[in-house]
Amino acid sequence: MNYSIIVPVFNRPDEVDELLESLCSQTYKDFEVVIVEDGSKITCKDVCDKYAGILDLHYYYKENSGPGQSRNYGVERARGEYVVIVDSDAVTPPGFLQAIDDELLRQPCDAWGGPDAAHESFTDIQKAISYAMTSFFTTGGIRGGKKQLDKFYPRSFNLGVRREAYIQLGGFSTTRFSKMALYGEDIDFSIRIYKAGLSCRLFPEAWLWHKRRTDFRRFWRQVYNSGYARINLWRMYPEALKPVHALPSVFTIGCIGLLLLAPFTCGLSLLLLLLFCLLIFLDATFRNRSIKVGWLSVVATFIQLIGYGVGFIESWWVNCVRKK
Repeated sequence: MNYSIIVPVFNRPDEVDELLESLCSQTYKDFEVVIVEDGSKITCKDVCDKYAGILDLHYYYKENSGPGQSRNYGVERARGEYVVIVDSDAVTPPGFLQAIDDELLRQPCDAWGGPDAAHESFTDIQKAISYAMTSFFTTGGIRGGKKQLDKFYPRSFNLGVRREAYIQLGGFSTTRFSKMALYGEDIDFSIRIYKAGLSCRLFPEAWLWHKRRTDFRRFWRQVYNSGYARINLWRMYPEALKPVHALPSVFTIGCIGLLLLAPFTCGLSLLLLLLFCLLIFLDATFRNRSIKVGWLSVVATFIQLIGYGVGFIESWWVNCVRKK
């Protein structure tokens, strides 16, 4: 068997149903699916039973320990030469595994990652959040864009590793990098891939649909914790901090400065912010073919940049200045 798809799950039976349904349509068939229920109160056991005769599916229930340790639990029980880590809120296109297999045949490697996209069925807010997390104008393309301001680091929603390499690395760490345990662990894992001298690259055609967050409040919490985790990652790995990671904090401070200067410049300082908003609006509207998504993408972009920037600045102050 070539591939084992590992899916940690916590209280998401409906999303697991969508994911498993999409996996039934894969054009490449030599794979198994390992579902790890991470102490859910609302389990997906009945959903998995529905697909037991269609997919090579293995369901495990364990006490709650977070997604990283659940992935490790699944890999320990996997049989494939390669493990493909996928989040439960993802949906795969029919050619997902075939694209992975084609890339590995063309140029073998130890680990890889793929980009994500917004499905037509996603809500307008989900599409706006997807834009904010993937656009070159917001994240510099570091999450799988064709243009990138930094080396590509695979993320846990779409990550593949040769099983022996995963075991060599010891899997996902138990270290807590942010106020919420799940943030930063995939970056830590990706950094350790490179530090171990393993080959890792982007598979641009091995993309999937990723729902991410469903509302702006949860999205703020996500990006805030990601910014907070970056400083702690930098303290462990100096190479984990690049100029692109500091840009959201610069943007946050710049926005505050422009607002403070507005009364003294007859509002001209706000023109820069308005031009940036227009750029995001036009780009997001064109990409999503929707004016509403365009406006929501402006909101999502400011949440993404300022939320990450606030978390980054707070973590720097607490951990580096106050030495806590």
